[in-house]
Amino acid sequence: MYKIKTLNKISKKGLGILGKNYEISDDCENPDGIILRSFKMHDMELPESLRAVARAGAGVNNIPLDKCSEKGIVVFNTPGANANAVKELVICSLLLSSRKVVQGINWAKTLKDEGDQAASLVEKGKSNFVGPEIYGKTLGVVGLGAIGVKVANAAHHLGMNVVGYDPYLSVDSAWHLTRFAEKATSFDDLLAQSDYITIHVPALPSTIGMFNSEAFAKMKKGARLLNFSRDTLVDTTDIQAALEDGTVSCYVTDFATADLLNNDKVICMPHLGASTPESEENCAVMASNEIKDFLENGNIINSVNYPNCDMGEKNGERMTVAHKNVPNMLKHITDLIAAKGVNIDTMLNKSRGDYAYTMLDLQGKIDPAIAKEIEDIDGVIKVTLL
Repeated sequence: MYKIKTLNKISKKGLGILGKNYEISDDCENPDGIILRSFKMHDMELPESLRAVARAGAGVNNIPLDKCSEKGIVVFNTPGANANAVKELVICSLLLSSRKVVQGINWAKTLKDEGDQAASLVEKGKSNFVGPEIYGKTLGVVGLGAIGVKVANAAHHLGMNVVGYDPYLSVDSAWHLTRFAEKATSFDDLLAQSDYITIHVPALPSTIGMFNSEAFAKMKKGARLLNFSRDTLVDTTDIQAALEDGTVSCYVTDFATADLLNNDKVICMPHLGASTPESEENCAVMASNEIKDFLENGNIINSVNYPNCDMGEKNGERMTVAHKNVPNMLKHITDLIAAKGVNIDTMLNKSRGDYAYTMLDLQGKIDPAIAKEIEDIDGVIKVTLL
């Protein structure tokens, strides 16, 4: 029986995937796994029993990744599960940024006490909310992952010219991207030709503040910027200056701050990107599948702190080893197994930064004491017999 602790309300459809061999509650002790959404784990004591954490969502800044890695706890996220929800909101925001829909609605509400004069006042005032159509305009998509590709494809079908920039474009994303999307030769190239720009990259040291005064100076005058990725990708001070001088005509963001809420050229949303029942369900389903496959088979898919490793469904004895990525580690592990007279059928080893993960399918019945001896090897973090 596996124990799963939930730190937030998780979709019943997702949790139902785990099956009868799982005890699921929000207060269980010594859990094998944790499934959560936005709960902040940084001050939480991590139990020794914990093997995996699955975040039903993409961002993992609420999880202490370093601490988990040091303890051999594999952390999963659910990339792409909320992609359609975010895509729909981005497409909506393209129109909101152009047609001054929000501003017009807010102004129309001020006429509620005008009685019979309201209709004529609307006709007189509507010219203040004129905005261009998106058809035939150029959309620059920065980041062509699961969400970026969906946005690019939808924008093409709406008649927009699409230019994409992603130096790390995966083969899988390339397969799904419309053939009509053009490849920008550089980030600067995308900035120069785009009427609208939408951001879909993670917050990394190389991307934080990437939209700053230098980037804005290279943009087409009057471009519109959409940010549904992370607030830190856009420099708050510099975007306000760009809005003031007309370099950017509208900024739509899913990350509201006091400074931005005071700017009439900014449309702030309260982090609605993935706020759909379908998205929450999709994320829960993916998170449950990931943690189930890991606990039962040792497979790692969509981890953010350990390498992805997949040897399929186990058939017999399987051992997994989380360890430091150091020389001779495999030799130490295999020599000890051989010394015990155990034969290795299949082995898979992959690394990610300072950490590595090894999976071994072994012949015959394995003495659990072997796992303890391997765990005593310098650099080995956690050994599990499945």
